[in-house]
Amino acid sequence: MKRFLPYLAVAFFASVPLWLQDQYFLHTLVVTGIFIIAAMSLNLLLGYTGQLSLGHVAFFGIGAYVSALTSLGFSLSIFGVQITHEPWPAVVGVILGTIIAGLCGYLIGKLAFRVRGAYFVIVTISFAEVVRLVSLNWVELTNGPLALPGIPPLTLGFEWTGFATLWGKGQNYYVVLATIVLAYVLIKRIVNSPYGRAMIALRENETLATSVGVSVTKYLVLAAVISGAMAGTAGGLYAHYIQIIDPMVFMFLNTVTMVIMVITGGKGTLAGPLVGGLIFGIAPVILRDYVGPEVQWILYGLLMILIVFVLPEGIVPAVERWFTRKTGNSAAKRSALVLESSKGARS
Repeated sequence: MKRFLPYLAVAFFASVPLWLQDQYFLHTLVVTGIFIIAAMSLNLLLGYTGQLSLGHVAFFGIGAYVSALTSLGFSLSIFGVQITHEPWPAVVGVILGTIIAGLCGYLIGKLAFRVRGAYFVIVTISFAEVVRLVSLNWVELTNGPLALPGIPPLTLGFEWTGFATLWGKGQNYYVVLATIVLAYVLIKRIVNSPYGRAMIALRENETLATSVGVSVTKYLVLAAVISGAMAGTAGGLYAHYIQIIDPMVFMFLNTVTMVIMVITGGKGTLAGPLVGGLIFGIAPVILRDYVGPEVQWILYGLLMILIVFVLPEGIVPAVERWFTRKTGNSAAKRSALVLESSKGARS
C-alpha cells in the first residue's frame, strides 16, 4: 500500500481542477505548489546535509528576476557599453533562471561551506540581503521598487506545432504539479544514490564521514547547486504565473515559510515539504471564512507551535512511526494466532 501512495496522491491532485469550482482556492494551490518546490529544494540542504540556509529566498528571487528579464527584454549601459536583449520565450527564461540560480548556489556553497553553524546562516542571510538591495537599487535593469510588470505567461509547444499560452489557473496548476513530481523523483534518486548517502553521513557525523573518505566540500556544494537550481525554477514559475515581480519577493517571510513547511512536515523526508506545504499553504484560506485576518495569523502560529510541540520530528515521521507500529502489531498478532493454531493441531 505504501508503495502506491505517491501514485494515488498524484492521481488525486491531478483531478482537482476537474471538480474544484473555487478559482481563488485553485490560485492558492498553484502558489502553494510553487512554494512547495522551493521547500523541497531547501529540504535537500537542511534535511539531508543538516545545513540551515536562511537566505534560500535569494535563489527563488534570482530565478524569478532572470526569467522575467529574459522574457521581457532589457537595455542597459555598463561602463559605457550599451547592452540590449530582445525578449525570448518564457520557457527559456525559466531554464536560464534555473541555471543561474544553480551557479549562484555553487559560488555561495564554495564560500559558505568553509564555515559551519551560525556563521553559515549569517553568510546565507547576507547573500539574500545583497541580492535584494541589487534588485531594489539597480533601477535601470530591475525597475527597482516600481516592479517589473507585464511578464508574459508560460508558453508550451514548438514552432511546427504551435504554442499554447498558459493563461488559466488550471493550466498553470498542471505545470506546477508536473514540476513537483519531477522534483520529487530527482530528490528521491539523489537521496538513494551514493551521493545522497554521503550527504546523510555528513549530516549525522561529519568527522566520522570525513575519516572514511567522504569529501565535505564536494557533497555539500553539490547539494547547494541542486537546491539553488530547484529554487530558481520555482521562482521562474512564480514570476510567469503572477506576471509581476518586485524586490518584495526577497522578503524574509518567504524564507520562513519554506523553513516552516520543511520543519513541520518532517525534514529529511521526501514527503515532509509536501505535507507541511499543503497544511500551511491552505490553512489561511480555510480560516478566512471563519475569522478575521489578525486572528488568522494567530491561529496560524498556534498551529505551527502545536505541531512542533506534539510532533517534534514532523508530521511525516510521526505518521510513518504510527503506521509501522500498527503493521508490526498486526503481524505479531497473526504470528501468535498461527502459533496457537499449530499447537492446537499437534495436541
